[in-house]
Amino acid sequence: MRNRRAALAAIASTASLALALTACGQNSEGGSEEKKGGAEGATIGIAMPTKSSERWIADGANVEKELKGKGYKTKLVYGEDDPDQQVSQIENMITQGVDALIVAAIDNKSLGNVLQQAKDADIPVISYDRLILGTENVDYYASFDNEKVGELQGSYIVDKLGLEDGEKGPFSIELFAGSNDDNNTKYFFQGAMNVLKPYVDKGDLVVRSKQTALNQVTTLRWDGGTAQKRMDDLLTSSYRSARVDAVLSPYDGISIGILSALKSDGYGTKSKPMPVVTGQDAEVASVKSIITGEQTQTVYKDLRELAKVASNMVDAVLKDKKPEVNDTKSYDNGSKVVPAFLLQPVSVDKANYKEVLVDGGYYTENDLK
Repeated sequence: MRNRRAALAAIASTASLALALTACGQNSEGGSEEKKGGAEGATIGIAMPTKSSERWIADGANVEKELKGKGYKTKLVYGEDDPDQQVSQIENMITQGVDALIVAAIDNKSLGNVLQQAKDADIPVISYDRLILGTENVDYYASFDNEKVGELQGSYIVDKLGLEDGEKGPFSIELFAGSNDDNNTKYFFQGAMNVLKPYVDKGDLVVRSKQTALNQVTTLRWDGGTAQKRMDDLLTSSYRSARVDAVLSPYDGISIGILSALKSDGYGTKSKPMPVVTGQDAEVASVKSIITGEQTQTVYKDLRELAKVASNMVDAVLKDKKPEVNDTKSYDNGSKVVPAFLLQPVSVDKANYKEVLVDGGYYTENDLK
């Protein structure tokens, strides 16, 4: 496959003796552990952001399942939303001699140095769902059409408010975006605003807080508690005598925080119905919320399919083949355009969740009770 023992030994020069010996293809008892040729016996390192989100737990499990099904060994780690911890975890996997890396970055600008180590050790890197920025040492990118996600959210708001049908407005809307250290955030927001901005410009949609720029509406680490606090502040400052008709939320965890703030302010009653609230990832709590009439919509991304794409990329690279891609222009990480395979997201609400999520085998009826 690749002769990387010398490079690995250099990386491990300050590590413990046991790790150094392992990196050089020798165990701590002195026995040899030569790598096998081709992809046979290879180990894939998987770095996921956090276990605090059910989607990343599912991602890790799905990627492991796909890789093990192809005969690979795996090392799965979670960085718990700490960029330094994720860097350390990746360094350790390089030292331990993994043959490829699948990385969903916590901070997409913090991995340049450690991925140079991967390059020096001839370890290919697949950027998973979140594009890693500022380094040439990213081989491929596996994700969904991120701008399309935002378009689905924006279009859903337009449809539910009847804006295309000339419903009388203006309607009040507030905007939320994801974490400012996640490259996907700008794509989600851009996609949504491509749909919503013409209505804002015409005055059919009014952002009463006047917070419309991306840097005004981001939510660090996609945290629901942070979103709840901001929504509380918006309701206090801008909606004492007005009602919120829609909230653009990029992710289910953020949506749950927004809904908590709305309920605390009396929304969800006959006299003060819930606004349209979007989301993403079709997490169980949010699907249940949609069923009970609180959250309105989510964007479903089949993580099983994403895991297949990433594992197929690894498999192809380690067998000296070219992975399948369908986008070679859109994802410039600042150092190179990263070849990508993008899957298509699906809008889900109360009307179609059974067909999409249950009939599609993603959840069972019991999961959603």
